[in-house]
Amino acid sequence: MADAAPLDPEALESEAREGTGLGDFGGGDFREGLAVLCETYEHAGLKESGRQRTRARLLHLLQTRLRIAAAFERHPEIRTRPIRRPVYLTGLPRTGTSALFNLLGADPAARPLRLWEGMSPDVPPDFAPGREDPRLTAWKALHAQDSERNREFAKIHHVDPEGPEECVLLLAYTFRDVQMGIEPLMEPYGSWFQKQDLRPSYDYYLDLLRMLDFQRPGDRWLLKSPAHLWALDILVERLPDACILWTHRNPLEIIPSYCSMMRVLMNIRESVDPRELGPTVLEYLARSLERGLAARDRLDPDRFVDVDYRRFVADPLGTAEAIYRAFELPLPEATRRALREHVQAHPQGRHGRHEYSLEEYGLSPGQVRERLRFYTERFEVPTGA
Repeated sequence: MADAAPLDPEALESEAREGTGLGDFGGGDFREGLAVLCETYEHAGLKESGRQRTRARLLHLLQTRLRIAAAFERHPEIRTRPIRRPVYLTGLPRTGTSALFNLLGADPAARPLRLWEGMSPDVPPDFAPGREDPRLTAWKALHAQDSERNREFAKIHHVDPEGPEECVLLLAYTFRDVQMGIEPLMEPYGSWFQKQDLRPSYDYYLDLLRMLDFQRPGDRWLLKSPAHLWALDILVERLPDACILWTHRNPLEIIPSYCSMMRVLMNIRESVDPRELGPTVLEYLARSLERGLAARDRLDPDRFVDVDYRRFVADPLGTAEAIYRAFELPLPEATRRALREHVQAHPQGRHGRHEYSLEEYGLSPGQVRERLRFYTERFEVPTGA
């Protein structure tokens, strides 16, 4: 099995160079993370198919890094592009960040990251402004195949190649981030990641935003990921005028929902014990909150707006308008109309019902309430069953 799909960092780098004809990865600070990831996968009990898929993903990241470095060599002016007053969504996963992200992304002035852009952020040598990128067509076809193979995942997290997507896709090229989300739940990567200085990762990530803006400019970046809880201080350090939305929801609903999502993503492994997964997920999310709140306490409170999941579901347009007022963003009638049309076209649950329970993941309501009490009491988040 190992011979068919070796997870060896040097072999992967060599194959990436050979496949692209390029040799510069844009620095070597990614190598430690790549090595820890490979070690983690080796101990994860991957299926043969999972091993092959994992190797292909790592190879794609490395090949794209090579193309990114080549693009910066051709267009050094990219790094001088400003990133002005971006709006970031964060909070625990499964708290409505995706729904709110998609709603705010309906604003013509917003510039969300698109899924296909996150998978192909580099500038092709034959790039021409305004011309449709052939990589988009390829990602559409690949997405259609993946959706057919894994219909259950669409019920949990619907994705569209042209739709807004989490900017962890860009951080993945640093090999010092949450990757697919399952990696921080496995060792040794989980412990290693939580000890890292994420400044180099965010510097690289911001340059990729500049690269995408160079290709398809926008008025105002709209970006989203729960993973930003691990680096809010760095985000504000690098982007002093960033506006941050923090979503909140009952953790008794969040935890089993996220466990279910991670269990589906872990189908690359031979087996996963859901009763072990639950406590691991709870501790990981609790630590991300602790990191995020510690950073928030050091930052200007006026840059944060808290969004209650219940209020958002009950009144999405009212929630959006409150956000625009808080951040003093323009809200012309054309934008109001676009937001209304989005709400009408995207009712909750239209991709299918996601079924889960807390107990199947080895957790009790009392355990969740106790571990996250520091968070729920501070924001008056409900914890009823």
